[in-house]
Amino acid sequence: MEPIVLVGGGLASARAAETLRDEGYDGDVVVVTAEPHHPYERPPLSKDLLRGDAERDVVFPLDGTWYGRHDVEVRRGTLAVGLDPAAHTLTFADGGSLAYSRCLIATGSSPRSLDIPGTDLGGVHYLRTLDDCDRLSQVLLDASLEGSGRIAVIGDGWIGLEVAASARTLGLEATVIGRGAVPLGRVLGAEMGELFAGLHTERGTRVIRNTDAVRILGADSRVTGVQLPDGTRVDADIVVIGVGATPNVGLAEVAGLDLRSGELGGGIAVDGTLSTSHPDVFAAGDVASIPSPHYGRPLRVEHWAGASDGGTHAARAMLGNRAPYDSLPFFYTDQYDLGMEYIGWVGPGDGTGSGSGGGQGRVTRDGYDDVVVAGSVAKRELVAFWVLDGRVRAGMAVNVWEQVDRIKELILSGRQVPREELEGFTAA
Repeated sequence: MEPIVLVGGGLASARAAETLRDEGYDGDVVVVTAEPHHPYERPPLSKDLLRGDAERDVVFPLDGTWYGRHDVEVRRGTLAVGLDPAAHTLTFADGGSLAYSRCLIATGSSPRSLDIPGTDLGGVHYLRTLDDCDRLSQVLLDASLEGSGRIAVIGDGWIGLEVAASARTLGLEATVIGRGAVPLGRVLGAEMGELFAGLHTERGTRVIRNTDAVRILGADSRVTGVQLPDGTRVDADIVVIGVGATPNVGLAEVAGLDLRSGELGGGIAVDGTLSTSHPDVFAAGDVASIPSPHYGRPLRVEHWAGASDGGTHAARAMLGNRAPYDSLPFFYTDQYDLGMEYIGWVGPGDGTGSGSGGGQGRVTRDGYDDVVVAGSVAKRELVAFWVLDGRVRAGMAVNVWEQVDRIKELILSGRQVPREELEGFTAA
C-alpha cells in the first residue's frame, strides 16, 4: 500500500503523524516540508523564542528522534508543486514524485506582502518561519545589548503586538502603526481593543492609529524609518511587517480541489471529516475552511489550536473515523504581564462598536450585538463575552485562569444567558 503523505512542516502535520501512530496505523507515513526543519509550531516565534527567553527546541512538538523511532519519514527541504488526485501522486520542485494512498494538505499560510516602496531594504522583516525568527531575534538581541534600537511594526494585529511587546521587553523603542481605530479592533471591537492599546502605551510603545505606511525610508540600503500618508516620519532601525496572512492554497488549486470564496475567509473547502472535494485528500490547519456546526458557516482559523486539533482529526478521518470536526476556535496571547485565552468566534467588525458593562453595542458584521464584561477592565483581570440575542458566541479571559471550559459550556449551550449571570461570572 502506498504511504499516507502529510504535506507541510507545521503543527498540523506533527499532530497527524503522532495520531496515526497512536491509533495503531503501521503503514508508511511520509512528511514533506519545504523548510529545512522538522515540523514545528509558531506561537513562540513572536514571544519567548524571539526574546531569547526559550531554547530553540520549544517550537518542536515532537523531537527530532521521534520520527525515526516511529518509522515516519521526513523529507525536509522538499517543495511539493503538483498534486494529481486521480493518480494519487505528488510532484516536487526537483522533478521527483511520490505516490500516496491518502494525502493531507497542511501547507499553512504566508505573510501578506506590503506593496510600498522600501520593503527590500536591509532591516525590513516578516515573521512567519523559524528562520525568520532566528534572523529577527538576533537583530533585536544585538540592539538590546547595545542599549539602543528603534523598531516600527506595521500592523496592529496579534503578530504585530506580540513583536512590539517582545521588543519593548528587550528595551527597544517601539512604534505600532495600525489601520484601525484601536489595535485588534476588527477582532475584539473597540473596548477590548482599547485594553490592548492601553497596555502597550503604558509600557512605552507608541501606538499610531487610523493610518497606513506609504513608504519605508532608507539610506545606504538600510531602513531608517517609515513614512505615513500625512508626511509624518517614524524613525526606525528595524521594521517588521505584520499585515495579515493568506492561505497557501496553490497545491489545492493545481489539483482542482474546491476552494472557499474570499467572503467566507478563503482556504480549501473541506467537510466535517476534513476531506476535500477528493475523498483521499484532506486539509487541516490555516489552509482548511471547515464547516462549523456551532456557527452555521465554514470557518478558517489561523491559530495554534486549529492546527493541533485539525491535524489530529484529519489523521483519524484518514483511518476511517467519520465523526465531524466540532472543536471551537481557541487562541491565546502573552504580552508583557497580560495573558489571554479566547474561545469561540465572531466575524470581523470595523472596530467601532460600543462595548459593554452597560448599554447595547452596535451589531458588527457576522457578529454580536453586545460585549458583556465580568471583572475589571482597569485592572486587566476580566472575562469578556461577545453576545448575540443574549447567547454567548465567544469569550475572552484576561489574567483570569481556568475559565475556558466554563465559557465553552455557555457557547455550546446555545441558551440566552441573563446579563447579570455574565457580569457575575468571575465571582461565581
